Amino acid sequence: MKMDGPKELGFDFSHLEPKLTKNLKLLFNYYRKGTPVEMTKRILHVVTNVNHYIDPAEPTGLWLSELTHAWHVFDEQGYEQHIVSPKGGLSPLEPRALKWPLLDVTAKAWLADEASMALLANTARPDQIDPAQFDAIYFTGGHAVMWDFPDNVGLQQITQAIFERGGIVSSVCHGYCGLLNTRLSDGSLLVAGRQLTGFSWTEEVLAGVVKKIPYNAEAEMKERGAIYEKGLIPFTPKVVTDGCLVTGQNPQSAKATARRVAALL
Repeated sequence: MKMDGPKELGFDFSHLEPKLTKNLKLLFNYYRKGTPVEMTKRILHVVTNVNHYIDPAEPTGLWLSELTHAWHVFDEQGYEQHIVSPKGGLSPLEPRALKWPLLDVTAKAWLADEASMALLANTARPDQIDPAQFDAIYFTGGHAVMWDFPDNVGLQQITQAIFERGGIVSSVCHGYCGLLNTRLSDGSLLVAGRQLTGFSWTEEVLAGVVKKIPYNAEAEMKERGAIYEKGLIPFTPKVVTDGCLVTGQNPQSAKATARRVAALL
Protein backbone atom coordinates (compact mmCIF):
# COMPACT_ATOMS: atom_id res chain seq x y z
CA MET A 1 0.00 0.00 0.00
CA LYS A 2 1.38 3.39 -1.00
CA MET A 3 1.51 5.85 1.87
CA ASP A 4 0.55 9.47 1.38
CA GLY A 5 3.41 11.96 1.14
CA PRO A 6 3.53 15.40 2.76
CA LYS A 7 1.76 17.10 -0.15
CA GLU A 8 -1.15 14.64 -0.10
CA LEU A 9 -1.56 15.21 3.63
CA GLY A 10 -1.70 18.97 3.25
CA PHE A 11 1.94 19.83 4.04
CA ASP A 12 3.35 22.32 1.54
CA PHE A 13 7.10 22.98 1.78
CA SER A 14 7.45 24.69 -1.61
CA HIS A 15 7.82 28.20 -0.16
CA LEU A 16 10.77 27.25 2.04
CA GLU A 17 14.49 27.27 1.29
CA PRO A 18 15.51 24.10 -0.65
CA LYS A 19 17.82 22.79 2.09
CA LEU A 20 15.22 23.33 4.79
CA THR A 21 12.62 21.65 2.58
CA LYS A 22 14.89 18.64 2.16
CA ASN A 23 15.38 18.25 5.91
CA LEU A 24 11.67 18.63 6.65
CA LYS A 25 10.83 15.94 4.09
CA LEU A 26 13.41 13.62 5.65
CA LEU A 27 11.90 14.14 9.07
CA PHE A 28 8.40 13.66 7.66
CA ASN A 29 9.41 10.36 6.05
CA TYR A 30 11.04 9.22 9.27
CA TYR A 31 7.90 9.74 11.32
CA ARG A 32 5.53 8.37 8.65
CA LYS A 33 7.59 5.40 7.44
CA GLY A 34 10.43 4.91 9.88
CA THR A 35 12.92 5.91 7.17
CA PRO A 36 16.37 6.64 8.67
CA VAL A 37 17.12 10.36 8.81
CA GLU A 38 20.35 11.59 7.23
CA MET A 39 20.63 15.22 8.25
CA THR A 40 22.55 17.78 6.21
CA LYS A 41 26.32 17.89 6.72
CA ARG A 42 27.73 21.09 8.20
CA ILE A 43 30.89 22.82 6.98
CA LEU A 44 32.84 25.49 8.86
CA HIS A 45 34.86 27.82 6.63
CA VAL A 46 37.74 29.76 8.19
CA VAL A 47 38.68 33.19 6.81
CA THR A 48 41.18 35.90 7.79
CA ASN A 49 40.77 39.28 9.52
CA VAL A 50 44.13 40.66 8.34
CA ASN A 51 44.09 43.34 5.66
CA HIS A 52 47.75 44.08 4.86
CA TYR A 53 51.22 42.59 4.46
CA ILE A 54 54.17 43.58 6.69
CA ASP A 55 53.95 47.00 5.05
CA PRO A 56 50.52 48.47 5.99
CA ALA A 57 50.43 50.15 2.58
CA GLU A 58 50.32 46.73 0.87
CA PRO A 59 46.76 45.33 1.09
CA THR A 60 45.91 41.64 1.30
CA GLY A 61 43.09 39.51 2.70
CA LEU A 62 40.92 36.52 1.83
CA TRP A 63 41.52 35.01 -1.61
CA LEU A 64 37.84 35.05 -2.51
CA SER A 65 37.70 32.22 -5.05
CA GLU A 66 39.20 29.81 -2.50
CA LEU A 67 36.04 30.35 -0.50
CA THR A 68 33.54 30.60 -3.36
CA HIS A 69 34.75 27.51 -5.24
CA ALA A 70 34.39 25.37 -2.14
CA TRP A 71 31.13 27.02 -1.13
CA HIS A 72 29.66 26.22 -4.55
CA VAL A 73 30.74 22.57 -4.34
CA PHE A 74 29.30 22.14 -0.85
CA ASP A 75 26.13 24.03 -1.77
CA GLU A 76 25.51 21.59 -4.62
CA GLN A 77 25.62 18.82 -2.02
CA GLY A 78 23.02 20.61 0.09
CA TYR A 79 25.42 21.13 2.99
CA GLU A 80 24.87 23.79 5.64
CA GLN A 81 27.77 26.27 5.69
CA HIS A 82 29.07 28.79 8.22
CA ILE A 83 32.04 31.16 8.40
CA VAL A 84 34.39 31.85 11.31
CA SER A 85 37.46 34.09 11.60
CA PRO A 86 40.11 34.53 14.32
CA LYS A 87 38.52 37.72 15.69
CA GLY A 88 35.04 37.56 14.17
CA GLY A 89 33.55 40.39 12.13
CA LEU A 90 34.90 41.61 8.80
CA SER A 91 37.05 39.47 6.54
CA PRO A 92 38.78 41.79 4.03
CA LEU A 93 39.40 40.69 0.46
CA GLU A 94 42.72 40.28 -1.36
CA PRO A 95 42.62 42.89 -4.18
CA ARG A 96 44.69 40.76 -6.59
CA ALA A 97 42.08 38.01 -6.44
CA LEU A 98 39.41 40.42 -7.64
CA LYS A 99 40.91 40.96 -11.09
CA TRP A 100 40.78 39.04 -14.36
CA PRO A 101 41.59 36.19 -14.87
CA LEU A 102 41.43 35.26 -11.18
CA LEU A 103 37.93 36.62 -10.64
CA ASP A 104 35.74 33.78 -11.90
CA VAL A 105 31.98 33.23 -12.09
CA THR A 106 31.54 32.09 -8.48
CA ALA A 107 33.56 35.00 -7.09
CA LYS A 108 31.69 37.52 -9.26
CA ALA A 109 28.37 36.10 -8.11
CA TRP A 110 29.45 36.37 -4.47
CA LEU A 111 30.51 40.01 -4.88
CA ALA A 112 27.20 40.85 -6.52
CA ASP A 113 25.12 39.18 -3.81
CA GLU A 114 24.37 41.36 -0.78
CA ALA A 115 23.60 38.41 1.49
CA SER A 116 26.87 36.66 0.61
CA MET A 117 28.93 39.78 1.25
CA ALA A 118 27.15 40.21 4.58
CA LEU A 119 28.48 36.79 5.61
CA LEU A 120 32.03 38.13 5.25
CA ALA A 121 31.17 41.33 7.08
CA ASN A 122 29.80 39.45 10.09
CA THR A 123 31.85 36.28 10.59
CA ALA A 124 31.61 34.38 13.86
CA ARG A 125 34.33 34.26 16.52
CA PRO A 126 35.82 30.88 17.49
CA ASP A 127 34.22 31.08 20.95
CA GLN A 128 30.81 31.24 19.26
CA ILE A 129 31.36 27.92 17.49
CA ASP A 130 30.46 24.48 18.83
CA PRO A 131 32.78 22.08 16.98
CA ALA A 132 30.46 19.17 17.77
CA GLN A 133 27.99 20.69 15.30
CA PHE A 134 30.35 20.45 12.31
CA ASP A 135 31.42 17.58 10.07
CA ALA A 136 34.31 19.42 8.43
CA ILE A 137 36.44 22.53 8.76
CA TYR A 138 37.90 24.22 5.67
CA PHE A 139 40.71 26.79 6.00
CA THR A 140 40.73 29.29 3.14
CA GLY A 141 43.84 31.18 2.09
CA GLY A 142 45.29 34.44 0.95
CA HIS A 143 48.66 35.61 2.33
CA ALA A 144 46.85 37.37 5.16
CA VAL A 145 46.22 34.08 6.97
CA MET A 146 49.96 33.69 7.57
CA TRP A 147 49.55 36.24 10.35
CA ASP A 148 46.32 35.38 12.13
CA PHE A 149 45.77 31.62 11.59
CA PRO A 150 48.80 29.81 13.11
CA ASP A 151 48.52 30.84 16.77
CA ASN A 152 44.79 31.32 17.23
CA VAL A 153 43.93 29.07 20.18
CA GLY A 154 40.20 29.10 19.44
CA LEU A 155 40.70 27.80 15.90
CA GLN A 156 43.15 25.19 17.17
CA GLN A 157 40.60 23.90 19.68
CA ILE A 158 37.88 23.67 17.04
CA THR A 159 40.21 21.88 14.63
CA GLN A 160 41.37 19.41 17.26
CA ALA A 161 37.80 18.60 18.30
CA ILE A 162 36.58 18.00 14.75
CA PHE A 163 39.62 15.90 13.83
CA GLU A 164 39.55 13.73 16.95
CA ARG A 165 35.95 12.72 16.48
CA GLY A 166 36.52 11.67 12.89
CA GLY A 167 35.53 14.87 11.09
CA ILE A 168 37.38 16.26 8.09
CA VAL A 169 40.09 18.91 8.51
CA SER A 170 40.87 20.61 5.21
CA SER A 171 42.71 23.60 3.82
CA VAL A 172 43.63 25.19 0.53
CA CYS A 173 46.68 27.25 -0.42
CA HIS A 174 47.92 29.34 2.56
CA GLY A 175 45.05 27.94 4.60
CA TYR A 176 47.42 25.22 5.79
CA CYS A 177 49.08 27.86 7.98
CA GLY A 178 46.07 27.31 10.23
CA LEU A 179 47.33 23.78 10.87
CA LEU A 180 50.94 24.67 11.71
CA ASN A 181 50.59 24.72 15.49
CA THR A 182 47.45 22.68 16.12
CA ARG A 183 48.06 19.90 18.63
CA LEU A 184 46.00 16.82 19.42
CA SER A 185 44.96 15.71 22.91
CA ASP A 186 48.16 13.71 23.33
CA GLY A 187 50.27 16.81 22.68
CA SER A 188 51.44 15.81 19.21
CA LEU A 189 51.19 18.18 16.26
CA LEU A 190 48.29 17.33 13.97
CA VAL A 191 50.50 17.66 10.88
CA ALA A 192 53.41 15.56 12.18
CA GLY A 193 53.91 12.46 10.04
CA ARG A 194 50.98 13.32 7.79
CA GLN A 195 50.99 13.94 4.06
CA LEU A 196 49.79 17.37 3.00
CA THR A 197 50.25 20.23 0.59
CA GLY A 198 49.83 23.99 0.49
CA PHE A 199 51.22 27.03 -1.32
CA SER A 200 54.82 26.17 -2.17
CA TRP A 201 57.92 28.31 -1.77
CA THR A 202 58.37 28.09 -5.55
CA GLU A 203 54.95 29.65 -5.99
CA GLU A 204 55.80 32.39 -3.46
CA VAL A 205 58.89 33.24 -5.51
CA LEU A 206 56.94 33.26 -8.77
CA ALA A 207 54.25 35.43 -7.16
CA GLY A 208 56.92 37.97 -6.20
CA VAL A 209 55.96 38.18 -2.53
CA VAL A 210 58.89 36.59 -0.66
CA LYS A 211 59.92 39.94 0.88
CA LYS A 212 56.36 40.71 1.96
CA ILE A 213 55.57 37.60 4.00
CA PRO A 214 56.66 36.62 7.54
CA TYR A 215 57.93 33.06 6.91
CA ASN A 216 58.27 30.16 4.49
CA ALA A 217 55.14 28.07 5.17
CA GLU A 218 56.43 25.05 3.24
CA ALA A 219 59.64 24.98 5.32
CA GLU A 220 57.70 25.48 8.56
CA MET A 221 55.51 22.50 7.75
CA LYS A 222 58.52 20.30 7.07
CA GLU A 223 60.12 21.39 10.35
CA ARG A 224 57.02 20.17 12.17
CA GLY A 225 57.34 16.73 10.64
CA ALA A 226 54.72 17.09 7.91
CA ILE A 227 55.29 15.07 4.74
CA TYR A 228 54.94 17.96 2.30
CA GLU A 229 54.07 17.32 -1.35
CA LYS A 230 53.70 19.68 -4.29
CA GLY A 231 52.76 19.45 -7.93
CA LEU A 232 55.42 19.29 -10.62
CA ILE A 233 53.98 22.37 -12.32
CA PRO A 234 53.29 25.45 -10.13
CA PHE A 235 49.78 26.93 -10.04
CA THR A 236 48.08 23.74 -11.19
CA PRO A 237 45.59 21.70 -9.11
CA LYS A 238 47.06 19.37 -6.50
CA VAL A 239 45.15 17.70 -3.64
CA VAL A 240 46.61 15.44 -0.96
CA THR A 241 44.51 13.22 1.30
CA ASP A 242 45.81 11.54 4.44
CA GLY A 243 42.92 9.95 6.32
CA CYS A 244 40.67 12.78 7.51
CA LEU A 245 43.16 15.47 6.44
CA VAL A 246 42.54 16.99 2.99
CA THR A 247 44.75 19.77 1.62
CA GLY A 248 44.99 21.66 -1.67
CA GLN A 249 48.14 23.39 -2.91
CA ASN A 250 46.95 26.67 -4.42
CA PRO A 251 43.90 28.68 -5.54
CA GLN A 252 43.57 26.40 -8.55
CA SER A 253 43.02 23.46 -6.16
CA ALA A 254 40.00 24.81 -4.25
CA LYS A 255 37.30 22.99 -6.23
CA ALA A 256 39.14 19.68 -6.19
CA THR A 257 39.82 20.02 -2.47
CA ALA A 258 36.16 20.63 -1.70
CA ARG A 259 35.12 17.72 -3.91
CA ARG A 260 37.51 15.44 -2.03
CA VAL A 261 36.03 16.60 1.28
CA ALA A 262 32.50 15.96 -0.01
CA ALA A 263 33.51 12.48 -1.16
CA LEU A 264 34.69 11.65 2.36
CA LEU A 265 31.58 12.94 4.14
